Amino acid sequence: MSVDWKERSQALEQLLKLRSFVFGMKLYESRADMEAIPKIRRPDSVHNLDQLVAQAARLGWTVGVTAENLYGPQCRSVVGLGNAKDAEWRSGEFMVGHWFKTADDAAAHQAAMHCVEDGKYEALAISPLASGRLDPPDIVLFYATPGAMMYFINGLQWSGYKKFDWSVVGESACADSWGRALRTREPSLSIPCFAERRYGGVLDDEMLMALPPDHLDKAVEGMKALARNGFRYPFPQYGIQQDVRAGMGASYA
Repeated sequence: MSVDWKERSQALEQLLKLRSFVFGMKLYESRADMEAIPKIRRPDSVHNLDQLVAQAARLGWTVGVTAENLYGPQCRSVVGLGNAKDAEWRSGEFMVGHWFKTADDAAAHQAAMHCVEDGKYEALAISPLASGRLDPPDIVLFYATPGAMMYFINGLQWSGYKKFDWSVVGESACADSWGRALRTREPSLSIPCFAERRYGGVLDDEMLMALPPDHLDKAVEGMKALARNGFRYPFPQYGIQQDVRAGMGASYA
């Protein structure tokens, strides 16, 4: 059955009042398959993956990358490009004294990261979901405020309730979002790290959600059901000194 990716993107943008594009990621075993995507852009310079993600999320570009387009092993390792996870990468020695005090701390961080397996994929494409050029994407991603993220999670939990447990790896937080979602096929929420904010243009009040595309309809239907019950984003302020009974009676009766 054909999927209207533009309709799904617009529904999410409207319900959550998003300030950037909903976008997708797709891994390719063949570089040629990635390069065959219509209007694909290939970087002329070396970037980190946060910059390329921002080009899709902020500029609406469709971007294709291979290992040589990415700076260093950390970006390559998370998406499984270039056989980056060698002994030097696992040691984390390049982060000692910068992000972690000891070699043991750095190695523990590397071991904690969610990463796609090496050796299976040659290329990655990132594109706004509405373009339909990744049909289907492996995962869908969007940036939103904490309040919008909670509303989206409430939508996911409207029916077939599930408790979500997420972790925070710290630096290299892309492992918490697209790394985890690509690897586990589960919704994955992250607090974007220094590199995502410095190089990827992520705003101070933004979080990142990554999830398989088949979860989108479930979340949107859940949010629409909540809206019918009077729960909509952004959440209206009730007042910190008001008598709470009228409000609580309407929301939690």
